[in-house]
Amino acid sequence: MWGGRFEGGPSAIMREINASIPFDKALWRQDIAASKAHVAMLGAQGIVSAEDAALIADGLERVAAEYEASGVPESWDLEDIHMTTESRLAELIGPAAGRLHTARSRNDQVATDFKLWVREACAAADAALGALQVALVTRAGEHTDSIMPGFTHLQTAQPVTLGHHLMAYYEMAGRDRSRFVDAHRRASECPLGAAALAGTGFPIDRAATASALGFAMPTRNSLDSVSDRDFALDYLMAAAQTALHLSRLAEEFIIWASQPFGFVVLPDSLSTGSSIMPQKKNPDAAELVRGHAGRIVGCLTSLMITMKGLPLAYSKDMQDDKPPVFEAAGLLTLCLAAMTGMVEGATFRTLRMRAAAELGYATATDLADWLVTAANIPFREAHHITGAAVKLAEGRGVALDQLSMADLQAIDPRIDARIFAALSVEASVAARASYGGTAPEQVRARVAEARTALGLE
Repeated sequence: MWGGRFEGGPSAIMREINASIPFDKALWRQDIAASKAHVAMLGAQGIVSAEDAALIADGLERVAAEYEASGVPESWDLEDIHMTTESRLAELIGPAAGRLHTARSRNDQVATDFKLWVREACAAADAALGALQVALVTRAGEHTDSIMPGFTHLQTAQPVTLGHHLMAYYEMAGRDRSRFVDAHRRASECPLGAAALAGTGFPIDRAATASALGFAMPTRNSLDSVSDRDFALDYLMAAAQTALHLSRLAEEFIIWASQPFGFVVLPDSLSTGSSIMPQKKNPDAAELVRGHAGRIVGCLTSLMITMKGLPLAYSKDMQDDKPPVFEAAGLLTLCLAAMTGMVEGATFRTLRMRAAAELGYATATDLADWLVTAANIPFREAHHITGAAVKLAEGRGVALDQLSMADLQAIDPRIDARIFAALSVEASVAARASYGGTAPEQVRARVAEARTALGLE
């Protein structure tokens, strides 16, 4: 490839450290597509003859068919997918293959291939998140009235509905989708034609190649074109945020499936057993989703550190851009599939959830609110009165609504019998009817909106 400049070949160590074919062979479809667009433009511009352009295009089709059937061969001497394809093309069609690389460099070639791959990965993540949203909305619609404890600090706070809880993750997934959509949009400029770093003297038509490959337009600066990996970082940032949300959902399923909680029974298909304890049903899929989040965040960190100090334009460090993106994309695909399956297949133990809401004094805030609205007591004083009532109920091992009127009036005589209508968990969730609240009517409205947004209605 560069034999005219060097008297000796690279050492075995140099061949191994320099070769990227073991991982960048994943770009073969994008490399073939970009090469076909490039040679079609060269032919249209008269830079290569129509006969050579047609011969090269036909040869590229034959190479693609071989890769599809048998995979991409790995030769460290050929270094990467670009030289592997060009070498095989030369074997198939002869010297005309050498005209393919006219007016381009591997620098703009790899930037184009990689950007095409990342755009497809963004679209795939968006679609998978959409499937997760469908699962969440479907299950939320089944449980708009199912009461469970809401938590802060993992301590019982106020009763909420299971549907409301699940719809919180619907909102997170929606923000995740928007990040992938934004990343896809920002990756809509085509680097092909920037050549090594300065552009080319050949009369190329960059708008034609950009259009042929589905980009909105060519990039505007050749230096930036070959040195930019923001699109890969955009993908990884969106992937990392998505992984954090999936990890939070996984953690909830792990906690809920534990015997002390007993809120959910996970599907057998996403659980494992123990080699020694026959009674065990372990939430391994959820635990691996939680663990994979760390690896995806690590992939983001890896590429950020690689790029942080590179001068313009291309440096060989940038060969390390693809492994973290490929790894993160593979992990994210698995995590999204696992959590979608878990939401779809989980059996929620709603009676257990309701009982937990009652036992945790989750309606204490309702007592305080009632004292404010019905007895005209300042909230801070009402907070103190309610705390005394919770302490009494806790000492007796009963729920707040099981305290007698005499017990409550001994704490504060301004309490009257109307309070009992506010102390049930049903009354508590129904009262939270502000926009976005947990009241069943609000949850049903949000579910209906979501189903329309997802095209389910």
